[in-house]
Amino acid sequence: MTDPSSPALDARPAALSARNWLRHPLSCVGVGLLMLLARLPLPVLRPIGRALGTIAWWVAAPRRRIALINLALCFPHWTEERRRRVAHEHFQWFMCSILERFIFWNGSPERIARLVRIENPEIFERLRGKPLILLAPHFVGIDAGGMRLSLMGSLMAVYAHQTNPVLDAAMIAGRSRFPNAHALARQEGIRVTVRLMRQGVPFHYSPDMDLGARDAIFVPFFGVQAATITAAARLASASGATVVPWVTRMTSDGYVGRFMSPWDDFPGGDIEQATRRMNAFVEEQVLEMPAQYLWTHRRFKTRPPGEPDPYRKVR
Repeated sequence: MTDPSSPALDARPAALSARNWLRHPLSCVGVGLLMLLARLPLPVLRPIGRALGTIAWWVAAPRRRIALINLALCFPHWTEERRRRVAHEHFQWFMCSILERFIFWNGSPERIARLVRIENPEIFERLRGKPLILLAPHFVGIDAGGMRLSLMGSLMAVYAHQTNPVLDAAMIAGRSRFPNAHALARQEGIRVTVRLMRQGVPFHYSPDMDLGARDAIFVPFFGVQAATITAAARLASASGATVVPWVTRMTSDGYVGRFMSPWDDFPGGDIEQATRRMNAFVEEQVLEMPAQYLWTHRRFKTRPPGEPDPYRKVR
């Protein structure tokens, strides 16, 4: 359990400030409750997360619909029963990760190190101090893996502001609470990122979301044209960074973060081919743990000209 006197509660003042209590009392109660639940042992917390995931599966109908559409697009050869089973499991893993996120945002460094085992750390150590992009696809364990790496030294990551200001404050404070952790808003741009990478700060980067047509090209993701941002290739080219895949898997008793072999000749001379390569890598990882990928994100909302939005309801 977290020591109440430790600096592991750095996120509390930011999230549960007097101003937030006055303006968003229910959100403060919710975040405070999540902070308290995160003190429970993992074997107690996991069943709570799975139960909440099943509730969310039935209650959050719009997100359930998005997940099922994504799975139907990516795995048309699967039976509907299999897609529903994977989607249901995803909701369970996702809610577990939400509860456990507060361990990583507030828990002691010792507890974080116990919960996340690192495979192939020698890959990271060999490249430490050089420009480095840690390619981290959106699996549900992504926050746990990023926080575990923050214990090992400098780390940079980009975040998107949350609509709920209490959760936003908890997230920013939690992700940046360790020394030399850089939490950059998405709006801060490529120059700051390149500068920090050239100073030897690894970039924990997740470019596998649909952020619109700007700075994106259409390349296949499980055979479906997906608007995919090219920033990984452009950043590697601009900074001379090495790309190392870093994937975090949730397990029955914690997490495993795995470094994989650095990519040779990336991005090469063709941005489109480099982006296709990135999507193909994500596909490989999804096939290993399909229920842990972020299926509730509208990955195919941006379409090539003339193609309909697959998420739009037909009236």
